[in-house]
Amino acid sequence: MRKIDAHHHLWEFNTTDYGWMDDSMKILKKNYFPVDLVSELQENGLEGTVVVQARQKYDETSWLLKLAEENEFIKAVVGWVDLRSPDLEREMEPFVNHPYLKGVRHVIHDEPDLDFMLGSSFMKGLKYIEKYGLTYDLLLFPQHLPNAIKLVNKFPSLQFVVDHIAKPRIAEGLLEPWAADIMKLASFSNVCCKISGMVTEADHASWKYEDMVPYLDVVTEAFSTKRLMIGSDWPVCLLAGSYSEVLSISEKYFDSFSEDEKDEVFYRNAKDFYRIGT
Repeated sequence: MRKIDAHHHLWEFNTTDYGWMDDSMKILKKNYFPVDLVSELQENGLEGTVVVQARQKYDETSWLLKLAEENEFIKAVVGWVDLRSPDLEREMEPFVNHPYLKGVRHVIHDEPDLDFMLGSSFMKGLKYIEKYGLTYDLLLFPQHLPNAIKLVNKFPSLQFVVDHIAKPRIAEGLLEPWAADIMKLASFSNVCCKISGMVTEADHASWKYEDMVPYLDVVTEAFSTKRLMIGSDWPVCLLAGSYSEVLSISEKYFDSFSEDEKDEVFYRNAKDFYRIGT
């Protein structure tokens, strides 16, 4: 079975840009470069990856694109640009025609304003990336889903993907209102979903596969296998599980699905969404 990891990070650690890493995250407070991921990909049979921004700076977008040029396994980059900038078009000039830049992300769930994504300047920026055929990764908490529904309704031609299944409260076993809102968001055909980031929303020390099943049931019903893709969220996942452990959750859940359905979830949807190879 062919596999693409549709969501991981790389970084050169420093305390200024990664201040969100507290003392409980010591495992993350070091450099994570492509060479550190290669063995995990080989061991688990991954043939390519999508690397996603972790800092909201243009120099990181440039760095990730350079890494993609230098490392064959990186097939696509989801970078950061300042979508609210009045000079966005000029600022994006170095990136828009780069063959590896396929999407953009902003850390919406860290913005203090719940309505951040509905701001006029932010939506103007989305219109700009839509013009260039880029995708948008939605990084959300459950409380952001109602506004995400409003947002995607305004952009029927822009391709969206929900990162980390919108971070439901797995550790508490809570499904609602997350599940109802995910179903509403999935009713828009231009929205996909990444099965990623689940272990870090569960109890880091004692999670088990069965904890994940109710949430996997919801997103599979909502998006079907035609709009789901897998992601490791490495190295953030190391807070709660190894690369192999994270991948095994999806492998176990979809084991009884048809080969075609598995190909969609593990390979084809990510390839098509991020236009890998084109």
